[in-house]
Amino acid sequence: MASLNPLQGALGRRRAAHLLRRTSYRFSKAKVLEMADQTAAQALPSLLTLNPFQLDQPVYGAANTTWILPLPGLSVASYPAQDFVLRRYLIGWWLHEALHDAGIGHKMTLFFHQFMAVAITTSNNQHYFDYLSLMRWGALGNFKKLATKLVTDNAMLRYLNNNQNNKNNPDENFAREFFELFTVGKGPQIGPGDYTNYTEEDIVESAKVLTGFRIRPNRDIIDPETGIPSGGVNPGQHVPGNKTFSAHFQGTVITGETTPTINGMWAELNAFVDMVFAQPETAKNLCRRLYRYFVSRNISDEIENEIIVPLSNTLIANNFEVKPVLEQLLQSEHFFDLDDSDNADEIIGGIIKSPLELTLQSLSFFDVSIPDPLTQNQAHYLQFYSQALQDRALGSANFPIFNPSDVAGYPAYYQVPGFQRQWFNSSTIIARYKWPAMMLTGTRQIGGGINQPIGIKLNAAPWVRDSGISADPADPYVLVQDLLEFLLPEEADNDRFNYFYIDVFLDELPPADWTYEWQNYIATGNATEVNLALDRLIQAIMYSPEYQTF
Repeated sequence: MASLNPLQGALGRRRAAHLLRRTSYRFSKAKVLEMADQTAAQALPSLLTLNPFQLDQPVYGAANTTWILPLPGLSVASYPAQDFVLRRYLIGWWLHEALHDAGIGHKMTLFFHQFMAVAITTSNNQHYFDYLSLMRWGALGNFKKLATKLVTDNAMLRYLNNNQNNKNNPDENFAREFFELFTVGKGPQIGPGDYTNYTEEDIVESAKVLTGFRIRPNRDIIDPETGIPSGGVNPGQHVPGNKTFSAHFQGTVITGETTPTINGMWAELNAFVDMVFAQPETAKNLCRRLYRYFVSRNISDEIENEIIVPLSNTLIANNFEVKPVLEQLLQSEHFFDLDDSDNADEIIGGIIKSPLELTLQSLSFFDVSIPDPLTQNQAHYLQFYSQALQDRALGSANFPIFNPSDVAGYPAYYQVPGFQRQWFNSSTIIARYKWPAMMLTGTRQIGGGINQPIGIKLNAAPWVRDSGISADPADPYVLVQDLLEFLLPEEADNDRFNYFYIDVFLDELPPADWTYEWQNYIATGNATEVNLALDRLIQAIMYSPEYQTF
C-alpha cells in the first residue's frame, strides 16, 4: 500500500542522492555525504529553503550594466541593448543561479513556470524578471495567493491577453486557462460545454470578473506583500453587476457593483478565487502535478487514494501553503520506494532527466568552472549560457527554456502517455549525447560553429585529484566504484560494473597500468594518459541509460 508515513532512520548514500537529485539542480558528493547520515526530516530543511542569489539581477556588457533594478525600472528607451538581446542575459542569469542553488527554490520556480507558463518572447525582460520573481516568491509559499497575484502579473496579462479583456468585449483566454491549467482542472467532458469541474458558462462569467486588469509598462505599482511590480486595475473597463456560476461551484453569485470601483474589483477577484479554491479538485490538481514532478508520472487509483488525497487534505488544512505538502511527500516511505516490495515499479531512477537536470547536475557534480559574469561577461552569458547551454544542450533537446510551445507548458511534463519519454526520442537524443563531449572537449559538438570553444571544459585528472571523489584514485577498481556510486541512481551489478571497469576504463589492460600512469601524473603533472582513460569512463557513464534517469 502506498504510504505517506515518514521514512525512519538515516538516509544512507543512495536515498540521500535520490532526494538531492529530485529537489535541486546542484548535485555534489559533499552534499550527499552530509545528508546520508541524516534522517529525511533532518535533511529536508536545508533543501526546502530559498537561498540568496549570486547576483540579484543579470548584468550586461563589459560595463556590467544593470537594467532591471532598482525599481520601478528603466524605460525602454534607456535599455542598454535591444530587448531580444537582453533576453539571453536574463535566461543566462537564471540558469547560473539555478546551477548554484543548493535548495529547491529554482526547481519549484520551474515547477510553477510549467504550471503557469508564460513565454519570454511575448514579454519585455523587466516584466519577465518580475514574473520569475513571482514564481520564486510562491515556490515555497501560498498557492492561493500566488494564483491571485498571477492575475495582475504584467507578463501574464500580456501572454494570455487579459490586458485586452474589457466590458465591451470580454476575452475568455485567461479565464479558461485559470480554470483548466492553473487551478481546478478540466476533467472529462460530461455534457455539452460541461467539463466535470466547470462549464463554458463559468468561463464566460469568470472572464467578466477578470475584466479591467491592465499592464503597467513602467512597473510603478509595487505589490506590498511581495515587493514585486504588478499590473493595475481600470474600473471603467470592468463589467458591472453580479456574476453567477454553475452547480459545479454551488451556484455561487459574486456580487458586483453597479458602478465598478478599484476596491470593488479586488473584492470580486478575491471572492472568485475563494470560490475556485473551495473546490477539492483545486488542491488535488496541484498535488497531482507535484507528484508527477517529484515522484512519478504514473498515478494509479492506489496513488490517487493513498497519496494525492491525503496530500490535498494537508494543502487545504494549511490554507494552501505548499511547503507542508512538500515536507510530507519528500520524507515519505513512498518517495523512497519503501512502501511495497514491487521491484518492477521503482521510483528511484524512474524518471528520465530533463535536459536541465542533465546539464546542471553534471556541471555541479564535476565542479566545472564557469566564466565569471562580472569579469568575463561575454564568455559567461553569450559563449556558455546562450550559445552552448540555451541553444545546443537545451534548445536542441526540445527544452527551449522559458519559451514553451504552448500555454500548457513543456509537453514532457504533462502530455500523456509519453511524459518524460519526450526528453529521450529521435529528435532529442542527439543533443543529450553531445553534452558529455561538449563538457569534456570544451567545444560545440552540435549546430553551427562546430568545435568552437564554449567557455568551459572539464579537466578530468585535476578534478579527480582535487575533488576527493575517490578514496584511492591510484586503485582503478576503487576509482570506478566511487564514480559509479555517485553518478548512477542504483548500484551497478557485477556485469555492468565490469563493463565500465574492464572494457571502458582499463580498455582491457592490466590494472597496474592505470596505477603507474596515475602515479606518473601526480609526479610530473602530465595528464595525457590518465585523461584518455578518465574521459572515456566519464563519457561512457554519461551515455549510459542509467545516468539518463534519476
